[in-house]
Amino acid sequence: MFFVVSKVFWFFVQPLNLAIFFGLAGIAAQAVGRRRIGLWSLSLGTGILVLAVWTSLGAILLHPLEDRAARPELPADIDGIVVLGGGFEGAINIVRGGYELNAGGDRFVEAAVLARRYPRAKVVISGGSGTLMLEGETDAAAAQRLLSGLGIEPDRLVLEDRSRSTYENALFTRDIVHPAAGENWLLITSAFHMPRAMGLFRKAGFAVTPWPVDYRTIGKEGLTLFYDNPVDSLQTMTLAIREWLGLLAYRLSGRTEAILP
Repeated sequence: MFFVVSKVFWFFVQPLNLAIFFGLAGIAAQAVGRRRIGLWSLSLGTGILVLAVWTSLGAILLHPLEDRAARPELPADIDGIVVLGGGFEGAINIVRGGYELNAGGDRFVEAAVLARRYPRAKVVISGGSGTLMLEGETDAAAAQRLLSGLGIEPDRLVLEDRSRSTYENALFTRDIVHPAAGENWLLITSAFHMPRAMGLFRKAGFAVTPWPVDYRTIGKEGLTLFYDNPVDSLQTMTLAIREWLGLLAYRLSGRTEAILP
């Protein structure tokens, strides 16, 4: 239920959709003679769109998330690597095969690099289908083909393909791996997503060391206009708002111990 509610809620509050809804509401209000309400609604929609598309506000909101967990010094040996899904184009892969990567594909590139550096470590791919309506191949299935093709032995791969959220990533991976005290596990996910992932894995009792990848900012952006191209700025703002809302929702639901773990 939490998964469905979160997806429906996010559909309405993501910046582009929210701007469109305010715009449509403003037009409707104008049409029925509620001009003041219509003007306010149109102004809100325009303001949201301007902030998301033409400013660096999204990058500024991502800064504290991406800087929360720095990469540590790598140990001499590790027991395993956990890679969270979200790096593949599942809807394309289920039709065309292969392993088409999206912007989060750094997660699996880094997993392959670390797997070759630590040839005895298990590699856990945690990721089912995280979409509500669109059918797609699980990241675990695509990752198996990709990593095997890159020379990672299939018997080292552990596939967790049921999870639909980061909360389920942590629980299902823990139940498959059964990590023992003193074991050293790396967690790979996008830098902006690492705080939420770490909070959930800690709550699940699975001690992991963060290994962030897929940075979207340089960490030095100030509030400026026309910082990036509009599409990238909108995507950055969308990621930032989704992640902060996710952190708040998981804290309020008791799934993490802090808003910013």
